[in-house]
Amino acid sequence: MDKASISKKFLYLFVMAVFAGFIFMGNTCQAKQEFIVGFDAEFPPYGYMDENGDYTGFDLDLAEEVCKRNGWTLVKRPISWNTKDSELESGAISCIWNGFTMNGREGQYTWSTPYVDNSQVVITKSGSGIKELKDLSGRILAVQTDSSALAALEGEDATDENKALAESLKELQQVEDYNSAFMNLESGMVDAIAMDIGVAAYQLSSKSDKFIMLDEKLSSEEYGIGFKLGNTELRDKVQLALLGMLQDGTFDRIVNKWGLEDSACLSFEDTTYIDGCKVPVPDSNSGDNTGNKQEGTSNVKSSAPKNVEMSIAQIVKQLSTGLAATVGIFLLTLLFSMPLGLAVAAARMSKYKIPQWIARIYISILRGTPLMLQLIVVFFAPYYVFKISTPYAYRFYAVIIGFSLNYSAYFAEIYRSGIQSIPQGQREAAQIMGYNRGQAFFRIIFPQMVKRVLPPVTNEVITLVKDTSLAFALSYSEMFTIAKQVAAAQKSLVPLFVAGVFYYIFNFIVALLMERIEKRLDYYK
Repeated sequence: MDKASISKKFLYLFVMAVFAGFIFMGNTCQAKQEFIVGFDAEFPPYGYMDENGDYTGFDLDLAEEVCKRNGWTLVKRPISWNTKDSELESGAISCIWNGFTMNGREGQYTWSTPYVDNSQVVITKSGSGIKELKDLSGRILAVQTDSSALAALEGEDATDENKALAESLKELQQVEDYNSAFMNLESGMVDAIAMDIGVAAYQLSSKSDKFIMLDEKLSSEEYGIGFKLGNTELRDKVQLALLGMLQDGTFDRIVNKWGLEDSACLSFEDTTYIDGCKVPVPDSNSGDNTGNKQEGTSNVKSSAPKNVEMSIAQIVKQLSTGLAATVGIFLLTLLFSMPLGLAVAAARMSKYKIPQWIARIYISILRGTPLMLQLIVVFFAPYYVFKISTPYAYRFYAVIIGFSLNYSAYFAEIYRSGIQSIPQGQREAAQIMGYNRGQAFFRIIFPQMVKRVLPPVTNEVITLVKDTSLAFALSYSEMFTIAKQVAAAQKSLVPLFVAGVFYYIFNFIVALLMERIEKRLDYYK
């Protein structure tokens, strides 16, 4: 048997093995249903990253117990809060379970019954002179984007008093997360911040000497679990498990563990959902059907787990898990975008009009729209355009595709400028020496072009290192995303500064390597 036959046979066996592996993996995944909980990992005590790098919190504890009772596998999936609706609609997550406010969103999701009574409160600095809500007049108030606090002040259902309060403010500033809100307040950039009382209590547990919570509340609301509109079957299974937990005391134990005794409100008295459907009733043999606690199950109070203050070494260890993802995005983007940029540059310089205009439009769109928007389009387009549900692994592929397409447009223009800067005499000399167009380009023009474009390419490469943080738009956890999660849990800016050091070292190494390459090409004058 010759080498060609052996190679073909080996390739055939390899392909069949990979195909069989996919089938096996698919069958294995189907054996146990996955329950994918979408949550904001910067929202303690409902969901956050602890000192061990694990996602924990009140809502996640409830979800874990629900999965045990239904025989499901719990998947904790941190998401970007701004894309939560697209994540749910596309099937990337099973539900939104993260201190999710029902009020004002009644018709947008299929809801469980409420399980937490929540209030929106205002936090300000001690000694600020702000003691009542009316004292906020002429001041700057910060709220999280798309939050209940924002809705309480400017939403359709906002009270007249709150609308008047919003109008009296000097500015109502929106921030990405609650940790950013506290950073703004601590630095004096804003006068007060509004947030959920549970989150406020968690934050004040270590900052009570610096900040105070006003007695007046902006609004009161209820938390529920949000499912895709119409998905009543999954909602009923989760609700039944929750009521079973209430019946046997498990729900109360979890409530006590996280110190939320004053706000938990899950009850057997809620016999219908918001949509009018009947709430399922647990088997009466499993506990007290009235909702009363069983003796000995939850009469011992315990405080919420306190997040241990992490050392610099522990923070570095946490961030190193995201560093691998950052490096992967960086290397794969360069691997695909650089050659693709060369192809786009060739089309842009083609003597034919059609490829010229295709390349022009391609470059115009990718340079003229935000990279974050491009990532979102690449990830959600298969579902919204073609109704194709993508697996979780596609999230990483979408990041690489989005980055590669974006950077190829910039590299294309850099390459084009470099190629066009080569004197025409170089091409003519190559023709005289007998080179065809391809040989002239790769042996004469291309090496000189590489030398000339290295400085602008280096700038783009360094920018790419920092842009990898935009992967958070697709809920892909790279280093900066993890740094923000650790900062929120630790109530400290140190993880963000450590991440900054990581980025600086990374860019220093990249700049050093590019400088070495540039020196190696010094023989081109």
